[in-house]
Amino acid sequence: MKKILFSAYSLDIGGIETALVTLMKYLVKYYDITLVLEKKQGEFLKDIPKEVKIITYTPCKIKIAIIRKIINLFKQIKFKMKYKNSFDFAADYATYSLPASFVARSASKNNAIWIHNNYMNFYDNDIKMYRNFFSSIKIKEFKKIIFVSDLDKRIFIAQFPELIKNTIVCNNLIDYEKIEKLSKEEIELKKENKITFLNVGRHDEKQKKISRIIEAADKLNKSGYRGKFRVLLIGKGSASKEYEKIIEEKNIDNIYMLGPKKNPYPYFKISDAFILSSEFEGYPVVFVESQILGLPIITTNVSDSKKEIEGKYGLVVENSEKGVYKGMKKFLDGKIKTNKFNPEKYNEEIAQKVRKIIDD
Repeated sequence: MKKILFSAYSLDIGGIETALVTLMKYLVKYYDITLVLEKKQGEFLKDIPKEVKIITYTPCKIKIAIIRKIINLFKQIKFKMKYKNSFDFAADYATYSLPASFVARSASKNNAIWIHNNYMNFYDNDIKMYRNFFSSIKIKEFKKIIFVSDLDKRIFIAQFPELIKNTIVCNNLIDYEKIEKLSKEEIELKKENKITFLNVGRHDEKQKKISRIIEAADKLNKSGYRGKFRVLLIGKGSASKEYEKIIEEKNIDNIYMLGPKKNPYPYFKISDAFILSSEFEGYPVVFVESQILGLPIITTNVSDSKKEIEGKYGLVVENSEKGVYKGMKKFLDGKIKTNKFNPEKYNEEIAQKVRKIIDD
């Protein structure tokens, strides 16, 4: 059995962490897996298959630079002495983590890095910062560079054309049977005789732009739609208090901030549409989760949404507050038709691609 390694930051609740756990649950049948975490913490720790070995690699972060550098140099030497090229395959699954990059590059010559986001948007289209970021994680030392969307790959190749042969597009596996099972869990909130819009995600205004949903709801209330819909916001983050303040100041009584939920899937079941208001994304896991649970999607034009969602599983709108408003209004005026999603076929295609990435 081949030995493979994944490196990540932690296993706190999030889309990347969900995807990693799902991937390891599938691969553990075929490979001997080691997971290296910068921080051994997170709600998903208990979901890791018992066959997966978990170790930590945590850099020193004390403020005195010279001491920090010396300690980290010794940590790197120690890790390399024990694990250098001792795996058949190693992957950095947390793009942004420098330690995760070091671990994956050291553990195997057959290495890969997963890119889960559009970092050009993350750096406000600053090409120098974009290139510096990828240089800092030693992108040229990875044999394979995996993107979860074709758009992100094209943006990357425009800046690193010499690496085009290293790039692969591969979406995330999804544990659809678990999602369907968890969606049946009883919750206090019930389906109502009004349209329910759902958003699940981190409250980070720079990327997620949930203020767009709040402002759109306020405008709809003032346009004669009050009493015809409600909005459920699941998640937390640095912008949560800001959102609460806006809702309170505008006296919006049909937006409910429910906080983070370990199991958000029953809320999909009592909702009529999923709404994503982001400025940018990699390929949102919530797209596939919505498709599995038969929930139409209203999304801003991010990632591969035009190709994957438009006309098939929902509606793609302009990347703005106005676009979100128009999308919600269109849904309120008449439901958007969606196709039936085949999660088994979706997973099988991805699984074949992942095993080829590992074995080649």
